[in-house]
Amino acid sequence: MKKVFVKYCLMLMLMVGINGEEKKIGVKVGVVLDIDKVIGKISSTCINISLSDFYAAHPHYKTRLLVIPRNSKTDVVTAAASALDLIKNVQVQAILGPENSMETGFVINLGNKSQVPIISFSATSPSLASKRSPYFIRATQSSSFQVKAIAAIVQAFGWREAVPIYVDNEFGESIIPYLTDALQDLDVRVPYRSVISPSATDDQLLQELFKLMTMQTRVFMVHLLPSLGSRIFSKAKEIGMMRSGYVWIMTDGMTNLMNIMDRGELESMQGVLGIKPFVPISKELEDFKVRWKKEFSTKKPSLLNAELNIFGLLAYDSAMALATAVENAGTRNIEYDDSQVSGNSSDLESFGISLYGPKLRQQISNIRFKGLTGDFHILNGQLQSLTYQIINVNGNEERGIGFWTPKNGFVKELNSTNSTVYSTSKANLGRIIWPGGSSATPKGFEIPTNGKRLRIGVPKKKGFSEFVEVTRDPVTNRTSVTGFCIDVFDAAMRQMPYDVSYDYFPFETPDGNPAGSYDELVNQVYLGNYDAVVGDTTILANRSWFVDFTLPYTDSGVSMVVSIKDNKEKHAWAFLTPLTWDLWVTSACFFVFIGFVIWVLEHRINEDFRGPLEHQVGTSFWFSFSTMVFAQRERVVSNLARFVMIIWFFVVLILTQSYTAGLTSRLTVQQLQPTVTSIDELLKKGENVGYQRGSFVLGILKRLGFNESKLIPYDSPEHCNALFSNGTAKNGIVAAFDEVPYMKVFLGKFCNKYTMIDPTFKIDGWGFVFPRRSPLVPDVSRAILIVTEGGTLTKIENAYFREQGMNCSEENNLVSSNSMDLNSFWGLFLIAGIASLSALLIFTIMFLYQHREVLMRSDSTESVWRRILVLLRIFNQRDLSSHTFKKCEDRSRSSHDHGLVSIEASPNRHCPPTPSTTSNNTRYPYSPSTFYNTNCPPSPSDFSNCLDSELPFSRAHRAPSHENGGANPNGQAPQEIVLATELTHSTPSTTVTFEITRENN
Repeated sequence: MKKVFVKYCLMLMLMVGINGEEKKIGVKVGVVLDIDKVIGKISSTCINISLSDFYAAHPHYKTRLLVIPRNSKTDVVTAAASALDLIKNVQVQAILGPENSMETGFVINLGNKSQVPIISFSATSPSLASKRSPYFIRATQSSSFQVKAIAAIVQAFGWREAVPIYVDNEFGESIIPYLTDALQDLDVRVPYRSVISPSATDDQLLQELFKLMTMQTRVFMVHLLPSLGSRIFSKAKEIGMMRSGYVWIMTDGMTNLMNIMDRGELESMQGVLGIKPFVPISKELEDFKVRWKKEFSTKKPSLLNAELNIFGLLAYDSAMALATAVENAGTRNIEYDDSQVSGNSSDLESFGISLYGPKLRQQISNIRFKGLTGDFHILNGQLQSLTYQIINVNGNEERGIGFWTPKNGFVKELNSTNSTVYSTSKANLGRIIWPGGSSATPKGFEIPTNGKRLRIGVPKKKGFSEFVEVTRDPVTNRTSVTGFCIDVFDAAMRQMPYDVSYDYFPFETPDGNPAGSYDELVNQVYLGNYDAVVGDTTILANRSWFVDFTLPYTDSGVSMVVSIKDNKEKHAWAFLTPLTWDLWVTSACFFVFIGFVIWVLEHRINEDFRGPLEHQVGTSFWFSFSTMVFAQRERVVSNLARFVMIIWFFVVLILTQSYTAGLTSRLTVQQLQPTVTSIDELLKKGENVGYQRGSFVLGILKRLGFNESKLIPYDSPEHCNALFSNGTAKNGIVAAFDEVPYMKVFLGKFCNKYTMIDPTFKIDGWGFVFPRRSPLVPDVSRAILIVTEGGTLTKIENAYFREQGMNCSEENNLVSSNSMDLNSFWGLFLIAGIASLSALLIFTIMFLYQHREVLMRSDSTESVWRRILVLLRIFNQRDLSSHTFKKCEDRSRSSHDHGLVSIEASPNRHCPPTPSTTSNNTRYPYSPSTFYNTNCPPSPSDFSNCLDSELPFSRAHRAPSHENGGANPNGQAPQEIVLATELTHSTPSTTVTFEITRENN
């Protein structure tokens, strides 16, 4: 009855109104807060001021929120009971609160079942969204929004590891999946998670902090509430974890409430970084702070030092948003449907469903206004992301050093740039005072921690001590580790940006023998028995699944070494070996081709390339092949032929010089050749091959197809040499496979007996081994680069290898084919071929153009083939228009004018007969002027005699031929013109008579 009476009185007062004012409709809303705590009191005051400001600004609104408060007492059950009472008994239309995430998780289910919107302005746990209640409205930032800002800080300073410290409840656990994902996206490792109980004692806190001190990571992310977080920092300062070198980053769980901490708590947090939502400064905010301070101090005089925080501002905006939504939703159906409530139902089931809730929820989702916290906009039940401010605790206050936005990353000033580029550069942050008062950026990683030294495993082996050698002093029983790999690691450690203490531990059995293979040694790092492995450890893909390698510091590759023998050429055909068969064949073909080209270009204008067919063929071949020794007697008169010969002389010069050098080397210099040249040869003959014991090379040989019975292990270079001496017949080896550094040591000791041959199997070389995602890997890799580029690595190599014979001649370290092949000369042949073909093409074009009337004659009775035959006959004739024959003609006339040469026709033949006198027009349908001059020019034989007359001797006569008076192919005697020519020398009585014949064609 009491409940019904109170409800009736409230409704009556609102409906009737006071002093004749317009009737206002009251809408009941609940507020669940811990009003015994400062945060609850601040939020409650802000809600009251918000509603007062709202209705003062909108007095004409018809609705008024009736606030019914409940105290949750920071207890989940009490908060749930308070919400149930508000829904079941008071039948509120919305609930503001509860205060924290654990309480809100229970209340959400009640609101979802009763269709009452639950509006929380302080529950930040991301897990609340997973409940997927359409009636839960988060009017604050989810903790998951800040993880990208925290990850950006870690990325900006290059830290490779970070440890989260969080409370063991829903508030703490819900953020960890988002935080670890954000860090892993940046390749930042989370080696450990420190979980703190909400009720942890000081001893438990110290125990956990000491555990963190023993780790190498120095970057800690704290996600705690102020009450527990301040205790953590106090104990951390007590044991020395707030000194220089440490990094502490707080989430907004603490930074939002730092203003309620006392000076002592802030003193232990010096140098800590923090993330918190940024609230822009405005006149309205400043005015509100003044009014809030005045009203809060009046109602709560015992809390004079309390400061307004982000949750109070969000409570103010949330209350205003709810009042606006209620006004927009109207006053229809402001009641519950109790029809489904049965009398036998328990308290958790016996409440109705709000008919006003769905409409109110929709109106809240559409609300958008400028509040005290900035742009207040609910989207999909979530307040949209705000800008985060990066703060640094310095003195008794927090100091802003920059901002982070989802769009631009780090910026020093908001709205200072229009760039859309996302940046995580630390240059965009202000000056930071780190723990210990240091301004130097911490490395985020320290070794050693509390006296811990790295355990470095090294391989124990019997041979190749140049790389790693383990010795034990029999007197002191102390173990010393030396070698090339050890010196390289020590040099790299000296280049590290921080001190690293370590000790070497040989991987051996108690009796001093090797404890296992290299794979087993590497596995010790994966198992945690060693912190690293230093030695001749090869970087392999199957090992990289379990450990991380630094950058390689040696040559890479697996090669084959075989014995060598003197292979000086002593057989009868040694002169052929400098060139391969394909180069011999190509050279011969080009000699023939060049001879043919020169013949074509010179045949019509050069008497040296005329005569009987066999004479022309022989002359062409002789001319071409004689160029090898530059002894050709024939001269060329065509510019095209001279051009071809210039190119060909260059080719021949290079060929002959290369051949001479190669043959000389083969016949005079010692030729050390490998006994085996390929892996296929080893497999075909079934030879034994060697490999270093314990090496991964064994797996490569098996994959290549070698039978395991043919694989012989060796332990040292001397052992390998002994196996080579025995050979397969005596259970020895014919070839050895190993990594290039080992092979160089072996060849350095036996450089005159063995050689390294192709192929070389590519690998990544040797590297130092560390656990997966170890932050030491990038630093050691950079140190290796410094050692390599600075020349230190070269000095170490010289100290170990050059003095041991590695400076012997390397001419036989890698053997390949030593016969010159076509690949070395194809460019020369290409140039010669292009030049020759170009000359032929130019000659053909000029010839066809000169005799174009033969092809272009309009007589349709002549076939194409017949015209081609005519062109071939023309080609076979001397080119009387050539300058060579004109020159002879001029000399003949000059000699005649001086009485030196007398040429007269036979009595019966005054002029050479024209073709028309010996053949009808059917055979020669062309005009005689096509071929001959009707003015009876001297016959071509006259020019021949002219040329012959220039020689120091005279030929009595020419042998008859088809061209010079011989029988034609048909056996018919050609028609001739016989000229008697007398050549008169200085002695009048000496006369030489030539009989010259001329074909009628």
